Order: sequence, then C-alpha cells, then structure tokens
Amino acid sequence: QVQLVESGGGLVQPGGSLRLSCAASESIFRPYILEWYRQTPGDQRRLVAQLTSGGSTDYGEFVSGRFIISFDNAKNTMALQMNNLKPEDTAIYYCKISVLRDTYWGQGIQATVSS
Repeated sequence: QVQLVESGGGLVQPGGSLRLSCAASESIFRPYILEWYRQTPGDQRRLVAQLTSGGSTDYGEFVSGRFIISFDNAKNTMALQMNNLKPEDTAIYYCKISVLRDTYWGQGIQATVSS
C-alpha cells in the first residue's frame, strides 16, 4: 500500500506562488499516471494537472499556463508549481497516483490565495 504525504500548502497573496509536493512511501514503477486535483466546499474534485509515465501532460482549462506538474523519480515525489495564483485557486489540493489497477490518494492540503 503506497502512502502519499503532501506538503507545501499555505497562504499566499494574489500573484504569488506555491509549490505543492507529494511524497510516495515507495518507488513508483511504470506505467503510471500522476495527477493533482482540487476541491472547494460544495463542489466536486476537479482535475488540475496530469503527468503520465510516457511524459505527456494535461491541465485543467483554468490553469492557463500558470501551473507545472513534475515528478522526481529518484525521490518518489511529484510536485505542482503554481504561479500567478488567484483567489479562485483557493482549494484543498489532492495528489493521486494510478499504477496499473491501483489508485492512491494523498490526504489533501489547503492552499489559500488571499490579500
């Protein structure tokens, strides 16, 4: 059972940046899909970013080039670099790893964008 631990959330002013990290408890082998989702109260979880073991990436329309998803294989850690943050980016962010038929979620981490 892979455990995922998220870090890097917090409070930032509009226009600022945050870097979220998601550390896996063991090595992640191909093929895999790495994803970040976010959720606000009363809404469903929405896909923010996706990275496959083949190297392809996909982002939610609301990202508009502001976020970058990455994976450090040596450290078993995925990251989401978020730049030019807006108040509407305030949410709980979740990492998700899919390996073959198994899926693992992080516990969620709060990111708040406010002046």
